Amino acid sequence: MTKKVKITLTKSVIGASEKQKKVVKALGLRKMHQSVELQDTPHTRGAAAKVSHLVTLEELL
Repeated sequence: MTKKVKITLTKSVIGASEKQKKVVKALGLRKMHQSVELQDTPHTRGAAAKVSHLVTLEELL
């Protein structure tokens, strides 16, 4: 069974840089309070770390 993480967009990307907006879009997030469940990989963790001030990350079993 693979581990998953739940990433939720908690803050707006209006004031964010273009690079941060692209990272949020690459994670699959478009609207505020939208959540996605992704596999727990170093790539996903790194992308979430780049925009950690905009998202919340939850570990799922």
